[in-house]
Formats: sequence, C-alpha cells, structure tokens
Amino acid sequence: MKRIDALVPSIKRTEVVDKALKAGAEGITLVESRGKGSGERPMVGGARGTARYIAGYNRIDTVTIVCADSKLDEIVDAIMKAAYTGSSGDGIIFVSTVDTAYKIGTKEKIS
Repeated sequence: MKRIDALVPSIKRTEVVDKALKAGAEGITLVESRGKGSGERPMVGGARGTARYIAGYNRIDTVTIVCADSKLDEIVDAIMKAAYTGSSGDGIIFVSTVDTAYKIGTKEKIS
C-alpha cells in the first residue's frame, strides 16, 4: 500500500478530491491547513480593506489517500492535473509506503 499526502491550494480542493476519487481513490482525508514554502508570500488586504500586508502563511489543504500500489500512478497523475496552474505554489505530493494498517472497529489487519 502507498500513502499519498498532497499539499494543494485550498481553491483547488474540490477539483483535486473529485479527480482523485475518479482515478480510483477509495477514501480521502482532507485537512485545512496553512503553510509556508520557499516561494514569495501573497499580498492580502486587511479586515476593512484599507491595509495591505504580506501573508504569513498560504491557505492549503492536505489531502491524504492510502491506496493499492497499482493505483498510485493514476491517482498521483489525477491530483497533479487537477492542481496544476503552471505557477509557483501549485503544491507538492509526498508518497510513502504503508507496511501495515488496522481497522479499529474490527481489529482486522490490512497489509
């Protein structure tokens, strides 16, 4: 099994989740988060619209998927296509190996 952690801009959330499910993801965990990468920070307006300042963090979503090895390439490709704009800040995808998982309710081991 593989674990996919995709950090994508929040504005791309719906498209990324929809495309990943269509590509074969059986379940998705989504966490709204904030991050700071190596790129430039965006300029944002203050509460009343009078002040402008550089944002400390970008709004991103962390999409986590655990899938069979055979579905990895298709799901990653779907995420990349959904999140891609061609500019800095499109996100990043981490893939790691899951050795074992357990279903808590049934105590079943999944490997």
